[in-house]
Amino acid sequence: MFRALALVILASLAVPAMADQRAETQQQLDQAAKDVTELKKLLQQLKQEKSGVQADLKKTETEMGNLEQQVKDLQQELQNSEGEIKRLDEEKKKLQDARTEQQRLIGIQARAAYQSGQQEYVKLLLNQQHPEKFARTLTYYDYLSKARLEQLAAFNETLRQLANVEQEITAQQDQLNEQKAALEGRREQLATARKERQQALAKLNRDVNERDKKLKTRQQDQTQLAKVLKTIEETLARQAREAREAEEARKRALAEEQRQLRERPAGSPARATSGPLVSSSGTNFGGPFAKARGQLPWPVDGRLVARFGSARGGDSRAKWDGVLIGAAEGSAVRAVHGGRVVFADWLRGAGLLVILDHGNGYLSLYGHNQRLLKNAGDIVKAGESIATVGTSGGQDTPALYFAIRQQGRPSDPAQWCRAQG
Repeated sequence: MFRALALVILASLAVPAMADQRAETQQQLDQAAKDVTELKKLLQQLKQEKSGVQADLKKTETEMGNLEQQVKDLQQELQNSEGEIKRLDEEKKKLQDARTEQQRLIGIQARAAYQSGQQEYVKLLLNQQHPEKFARTLTYYDYLSKARLEQLAAFNETLRQLANVEQEITAQQDQLNEQKAALEGRREQLATARKERQQALAKLNRDVNERDKKLKTRQQDQTQLAKVLKTIEETLARQAREAREAEEARKRALAEEQRQLRERPAGSPARATSGPLVSSSGTNFGGPFAKARGQLPWPVDGRLVARFGSARGGDSRAKWDGVLIGAAEGSAVRAVHGGRVVFADWLRGAGLLVILDHGNGYLSLYGHNQRLLKNAGDIVKAGESIATVGTSGGQDTPALYFAIRQQGRPSDPAQWCRAQG
């Protein structure tokens, strides 16, 4: 349309006016070219800064995964310590009950000994008329004395054990308090790391968007000015033609413009913010991966928010080579089929990524995780947890990137997994 309109206007102008317009357009074009060159330099500088931010992002997100694991381990230690304290409290109660019973028996014996005193024993010493009775009674008193001593020894042992248990309880409580303090410290570190990640990511997105927008605007201006300049030059060459030829040229240009408008592809639809639910529940497929088409569970419970082959990020030239499943942060990511871990690390654009080899050229990929539960070389079974859902790799909301490769070529996961709800 701009070209056709220029043809009509320029055809009615004199040659000096066209020359002035050409000079002005050329000046604007030169300025636009300078602006584009400057913006490209700034964009290159920003890319270098972005590389540093990406490295920091990798370090922060990897640290967040490690801190998540440390928090989980400390929580398990807290549970163990609380269980040990509970066990020691039960043992303490049993010892206290035993001490009370022993005190009662010793009290009974003490009262009996006090009441009888040594009178019977003295009488036996003075009465020598029945030596056999005297010997038996002495033996009986010896047994009673030994029994009292053994009971006292048992009582002392109970007191000792009780003191030990109380010391163990104190030590366990001190350890529990230390673990709680360590857990709180890890949580604070994790909160700080998350805040730093959010700030770095926000700054990175702002800078990239701002510079990229400016560059695209100036490139568009440059392209448009170049078209205008070319139109002016062509118009100057055709200035001598008759008005009828100019009018016919205008009609042809208008018709061409209308055809181009009709044939221009529609804008790419935005990525769906909601989609069908998918589930990781159900039985696992036990046969070879090549025969698992349509029988695999999905790797996580969630909602399909980006389909295979759909436009990625609003750019019709960039297509999804897998799917994106929105899910709760920290949800378990499960292997859809048994295999071996061939990659478990941070990867630019995919964040914390796990790749499983299922044999015969079949791979499955799981990206944007919060933390990784497996290492390269590990053998995993179908349905086994391999990671947790997160936002690594620059995602704004928790989601799992899931893809399947067949001999290195992307394959639609929806054809391999069970039909979604």
